[in-house]
Amino acid sequence: MAEPVYIIGIDLGTTNSVVSYTTIESPPGQPAQINVMSIPQTVEPGVVEAHSMLPSFILAPGPHDVPEKALSLPWEDEGIFAVGEFAKKRGAEIPHRMIASSKSWLCHSLVDRNKPILPWKSPEDCPKLSPVEASSLILRHIRNAWNHTIARDEDTIDERLLMENQDIFLTVPASFDAVARELTVKAAISAGLTQITLLEEPQAAFYAWIYEAGEQWRELVREGDRVLVCDIGGGTSDFSMIQVSQSEGELVLERIAVGEHLLVGGDNMDLAMAYGISQKLSQQGTKINSNQLQGLWHSCRNAKERLFSDSDLESVPLTLLGSGSSLIGGTIKTELVQSEIETAILNGFLPNCPYNAAPQATPSAGIRELGLSYEADPAITRHLANFIRHTIRDEDTSEIKPSAVLFNGGVMKASPLRSRIVEVLNGWQSETGDQNIRELISQDYDLAVAKGAAYYGLARRGQGIRIRSGLGKSYYLGIAASMPAVPGMPAPVKALCVAPFGMEEGTEVALSNQEFVLVVGEPVKFEFLNASSRFDDVPGDIIEDWSGEIAPITTLEATLEGELGAAIPVTMEIKVTEVGTLEIWCVSKENQERWKLEFNVRERDSRLV
Repeated sequence: MAEPVYIIGIDLGTTNSVVSYTTIESPPGQPAQINVMSIPQTVEPGVVEAHSMLPSFILAPGPHDVPEKALSLPWEDEGIFAVGEFAKKRGAEIPHRMIASSKSWLCHSLVDRNKPILPWKSPEDCPKLSPVEASSLILRHIRNAWNHTIARDEDTIDERLLMENQDIFLTVPASFDAVARELTVKAAISAGLTQITLLEEPQAAFYAWIYEAGEQWRELVREGDRVLVCDIGGGTSDFSMIQVSQSEGELVLERIAVGEHLLVGGDNMDLAMAYGISQKLSQQGTKINSNQLQGLWHSCRNAKERLFSDSDLESVPLTLLGSGSSLIGGTIKTELVQSEIETAILNGFLPNCPYNAAPQATPSAGIRELGLSYEADPAITRHLANFIRHTIRDEDTSEIKPSAVLFNGGVMKASPLRSRIVEVLNGWQSETGDQNIRELISQDYDLAVAKGAAYYGLARRGQGIRIRSGLGKSYYLGIAASMPAVPGMPAPVKALCVAPFGMEEGTEVALSNQEFVLVVGEPVKFEFLNASSRFDDVPGDIIEDWSGEIAPITTLEATLEGELGAAIPVTMEIKVTEVGTLEIWCVSKENQERWKLEFNVRERDSRLV
């Protein structure tokens, strides 16, 4: 493999994907420059343009949905699927043939994410992709676009410049679990990008802020600051907390908390606006069906983005295709008004609430549709309050409130929304006499994550500031207690801490002073657990009563090689890989034979290596 020339940051977003890059070797005496790639894509039938963002939408048109040769790209003839701007626009008109939010499906544990299920509820004649394949198709488009534009000089391809030969940093939500991260890696490998490193999106946003601020960043934050990174994107709301401390006279950054995975964001806001417009149409005597509502949902997304990008726009017209029935004929025309969406979003998604507010639970229906598992409570501010209250680090400081906030995500382009969150945060500060929160200004809410990923690549090479981070939760392995058998009562399961909160990717720890018994040669189960609010546990700690704080993740089943039913005395070695997955090596005390347990995404069981 050729030595990399570029460091590439890829933001594989729910709504838009962005690519940034910088050269590994900068001219002497000059700081590294991070550029945003213009990505060629179909924008109209037969028209290809290069834009800084690639909408993360895939269209699977029917035989009469687009003109012949309309989807041809410079690097390939017309394919089955379209990716990007045209897929987004045409898909709003035929939503049953459009794949949207494929990234959100990657973390949906109730479906087989390796099976072709998207577009969800599409007609039988529509070609389908799995969530992994959909993400891979977007990444493959990015790879082909790079290789056609940057690695190509007229008719010659420079293999040194091919995307697959570069240092690539791919971002994921901080709240993505190990399975979703592994599926992201699988999608990248399927797209031909085998050498990647994952980076959490809120961290990437903070890296972008450091890059844009230059040397001034040290003047904009101070020792003792706690910076809340509030990332509200198309599919998720992602919260992280970064602590600013001092070591040997230098400011040090440490990621100290990560929020839960919250499936609430721009998609929910778009749907809320679509419902509002449909109700207004109904009051005017025009009823729309479920397919038209789906199309209106996507039209509201496009209109919202225009209104957020241009504060001078008062409204955006919407055109909805008629159903062809006697009830509705032709097209339906309406509009999305700036003032209406701000009010709807502020009141519905960012309401003022007290510091002790918690997400409201609604009674669960006995049966519901199998789709994306959106949050029951759409009030992001209540989820934010819950996150901050549960950011507990030590006995001296039971609660760590932020002193500064950095916003990220396309939704945050709207200044009234940022102002509302700051207003809510300041209200919480005043309850306890804390000072008002400061806003760290982002230069670009859409492009920051990709830029920050490229900066992180520089920082790993010693050319930038690193944020100390690691696992966003503490992880445990269930171990059966050694005690006399009691009829009708299984042996209690204790929780063995194998990887604490903050354990860095790429680091290892050995529990060499503790001995366990591993059963081989017959089917056995291994229970993995985690906790989001236990910060003081260290590898080797055994927690006997863990109910309420520690929760099961998954049960891995395996038959490890060895004599039938043999009980092997072992020690353990734990590693957190560069992609954030957990490996547990069981090492025989007698002959050093080794077995590895890991999150295997494809099989969801353990395997022997």
